[in-house]
Amino acid sequence: MGPAMPTGALLSREHLDAIADPVNRHGIWVIYDAAMERIRFDHQQPLHPASHSGLADRTITIGSASKELRMIGWRVGWVVGPRAIMADIAIVGIANVVCQVGIAQQAVAAALAAPNADADVATATNTWRQRCELIIDQLSTYPVVRPHGGWSLLIDTTELGLTPEQASAQLFDQGRVAATPMTGWGPNGDRYLRLVFANEPIERLQDLRSRFDAAFS
Repeated sequence: MGPAMPTGALLSREHLDAIADPVNRHGIWVIYDAAMERIRFDHQQPLHPASHSGLADRTITIGSASKELRMIGWRVGWVVGPRAIMADIAIVGIANVVCQVGIAQQAVAAALAAPNADADVATATNTWRQRCELIIDQLSTYPVVRPHGGWSLLIDTTELGLTPEQASAQLFDQGRVAATPMTGWGPNGDRYLRLVFANEPIERLQDLRSRFDAAFS
């Protein structure tokens, strides 16, 4: 996924170069989650694994209306991949996916085909960028991991002398801020706390520093 969730890290050409040889040598499929690929803060176009000559025939792309289009509750997505694998994916889908209602599929199709669809995503991305920059400014004295896209960021709680669970409880009890411990999210998750700014108005973020200070000072 690029930007990655929850770090906001972006894929680079070097990442794709690094996996191309083992992917082909071992016959591995690359499953790329494209649900957030345009939510980038660098104004650059998405870097898709299928654009790499060594990965084009081994990439399966998962799309969704939940993130870029903000149609979270509609639960509509799609899969694109080489013809050789799509028949098998269709069989798996029939066995494992609840049939989506027609009105939701039509709504997502209309959103994707809208004349201002790209501009809409760009506007939403700019809003997320503004929220992110405000949070980073508010928390300039805290160990924040700067994201390059997406709608969340991480805080390294080891520098606060706390576990993610302790930091989350302290922040909620004393600062009235809800943040998610990343324990269980991979080998390094047990040192991070996640802040999500997907739907937080700028005005609600203005006093984030004082809330953190109340919790950790």
